[in-house]
Amino acid sequence: MSLTAEEKAAFKRDGVLIRRGLATPDQIKRAVSLIDQSYRKEMAPDDIPAYSRRTFAPELGDSDELLALYTQTDAADLATDLLGDTTPVTTAQIQIRVPEGEFPGLQPEKAMHVDGVSCPHLDPRELRTFSLLVGVVLSDISDPRCGALHYLPGGHLAMARWFADEWSLGMTDQVPPEIDRERGTPFLGQPGDVLLMHHLVPHTVAQNSLPFPRVMAYFRVSHPDHASRRLEALRDPWLDYPPLAETPSA
Repeated sequence: MSLTAEEKAAFKRDGVLIRRGLATPDQIKRAVSLIDQSYRKEMAPDDIPAYSRRTFAPELGDSDELLALYTQTDAADLATDLLGDTTPVTTAQIQIRVPEGEFPGLQPEKAMHVDGVSCPHLDPRELRTFSLLVGVVLSDISDPRCGALHYLPGGHLAMARWFADEWSLGMTDQVPPEIDRERGTPFLGQPGDVLLMHHLVPHTVAQNSLPFPRVMAYFRVSHPDHASRRLEALRDPWLDYPPLAETPSA
């Protein structure tokens, strides 16, 4: 399954594409069963702040059931359509927004940010960047109050200009002030829906005010040359996307 010319143009404009129902119900069921067992039996409330920064159920990151959400769906082919070539994906990140009513104060709203840049819990001179974020919905997120991810369409272009003109390695600011004030567009969907988002698209994550967890599996996908040119990729949004070089924005 390939991306259409219209989808590529929309991705170049917005930095985001959504494919509905890409993962099958059986794939979702197997992944959710494992995550739910870890969430209910293994997770302690004290784990939540650290898991929110990295991953929930870290013991499942390389499980076949989780990796299949990327490797055994068309998500991998769509990523290749955008990047031309990719490094192997060997781990999944599980992100859960826990119900605020059940775990008050343990999972505050995340600030607007770009993954792997000026992370508050890391040395600001360290970059943990990649090319493309692929997210698979594992629970009902039709209501933005469930702790939905909020992204800023077109923000990848503004971030690239900021990284090129104003930002320098070691700064603790994650985004410029005008982007920090944005609330973004909530990503809503049903289990099996897939989000493809340019790494430079700034985003935040709200608190979950509903009574059930919001669950997503994420895969960080990189062009094979990304690790050797992280700084350049922050300043040139299409460096890792050679198939889109001649694609006009929608």
